Amino acid sequence: MVVRQQDKKEELDNIAQQINKCNQCRLYRQALRAVPGSGDPDAKIIFIGEGPGYHEDQQGLPFVGAAGKLLDRLLQMIDLARDAVWIGNVVKHRPPENREPLPEEIEACQPFLNEQIKIIDPEIIVTLGRFSLEKFLPGEKISRIHGQARYVEFAGKKRIIIPMYHPAAALRNGLIMEQIKKDFKKIPQFLSGREDTPQLEEINEPEEKQMKLF
Repeated sequence: MVVRQQDKKEELDNIAQQINKCNQCRLYRQALRAVPGSGDPDAKIIFIGEGPGYHEDQQGLPFVGAAGKLLDRLLQMIDLARDAVWIGNVVKHRPPENREPLPEEIEACQPFLNEQIKIIDPEIIVTLGRFSLEKFLPGEKISRIHGQARYVEFAGKKRIIIPMYHPAAALRNGLIMEQIKKDFKKIPQFLSGREDTPQLEEINEPEEKQMKLF
């Protein structure tokens, strides 16, 4: 059965409301706003980062600071509009002082992100940074496999996972900036209908990805 885009939007809005009221971990205590994620409910490509920063916390939107501006430029480079993709994070509230999210904080947010992915039903998931990489390809190192796509079974469907460095890392390191540009240029070849789509390694879905939304 085909799910209409409006139905998807309503489902995502419902999850966003739950995220806005969530108190399952300590992050909500110091955050100004939750950042559920935003974009096209019917996107073929989604991008998943680490967590909101200062500007995201102020606006309630993902990737609106310096790293977000770089992400916009990278999308433009491959002729993708920001409103044609969906963007979210592993955790939905800003960690204090932009510290790394703790395991229990990631665990608390995981059901929300899982359900968002299930609703959007993307063909491609681009992981930005090591925390979103760990969700789909646990034990891998981004320095080793950035730009190398894999098939992963997720929510009952094979999806293409493309690991990439986080744009914030690219802003701090010129070499990573060049690498992320090269990696982004690979994205179009993985879209449906391309005859030159490479054969990808298939990886089974880790058990923890089966969690239900509470």
